[in-house]
Amino acid sequence: MRSDVARLRCGKTIPLLGMGTYCPQKDRESTISAVLQAIKIGYRHFDTAKIYGSEEALGTALGQVISYGTVQREDIFVTSKLWSSDHHDPISALTQTLKTMGLEYLDNYLVHWPIKLKPGVSEPVPKEEEFEKDVGIEETWQGMERCLEMGLCRSIGVSNFSSKKIYDLLDFASVSPSVNQVEMHPLWRQSKLRKVCEANNIHVSGYSPLGGPGNRWGSMAVIEHPVIKSIALKHNATPAQVALRWGMSKGASVIVKSFNGERMRENKRALDIKLADQDLSFIDQLEEWKIMRGDFLVNQTTSPYKSIKQLWDDEI
Repeated sequence: MRSDVARLRCGKTIPLLGMGTYCPQKDRESTISAVLQAIKIGYRHFDTAKIYGSEEALGTALGQVISYGTVQREDIFVTSKLWSSDHHDPISALTQTLKTMGLEYLDNYLVHWPIKLKPGVSEPVPKEEEFEKDVGIEETWQGMERCLEMGLCRSIGVSNFSSKKIYDLLDFASVSPSVNQVEMHPLWRQSKLRKVCEANNIHVSGYSPLGGPGNRWGSMAVIEHPVIKSIALKHNATPAQVALRWGMSKGASVIVKSFNGERMRENKRALDIKLADQDLSFIDQLEEWKIMRGDFLVNQTTSPYKSIKQLWDDEI
């Protein structure tokens, strides 16, 4: 098997380097242009979600390159996610996603968050009254399994699930998740969660692998860290490349978002870096800064996001 992919429990391979398409401005033309450029550079793994507002733009770009014969559909790995207000009907939600993207199937469909919102809620930071009281996802997962049976997707998984929530899911799942996508980087290494996922043959996919610089919940702490910088200097690499290679060295795929062509090329060159055991040891000893999305969400709204905070209290 190639060194730039991992094999999922379903038998499919997932490229270790993925491109995120979340765009706060939901700029369709910029997204299409960036995806076309990424494909030209060599990216084959693309991540989107209903709540990102980028499904249509990503689908348009993929449709163009597939119709031109630049790539084949089977060469592309596409992930999207079930939004929290669609838990009552994953089949309809995925059917709509496929229609929006102009695709016959997804390679990977994830439950975006282990929470339920009332039908129709479309804001990423909901109001208190928009949360459902029922937080169980057994029926949701049955719908996800049905999506798989119907051929609407090639694999199913979860996102932002803690170790505890993984165990809870495994208690009733007929089909275990292939993927758990969580925030993961050198300052939030997800050590416990990675062990749980490895023991249960669940691939970890890391979003914000550079710490989310430029995002409201993010920080420059990862790429500005002196240890990361010193390792980068040793390898004639950039701090971003070191952070990405660290994630891949743990067996994870990493979803990095940049619409800048030169940065896309820089990020892709992380595949060529070989970190020494000592480099990995230094990174694994760094003090972890759990500064990211959990605290941001809790600070943005009222009591319901205390349940989101529990994702991190569960030692996600």
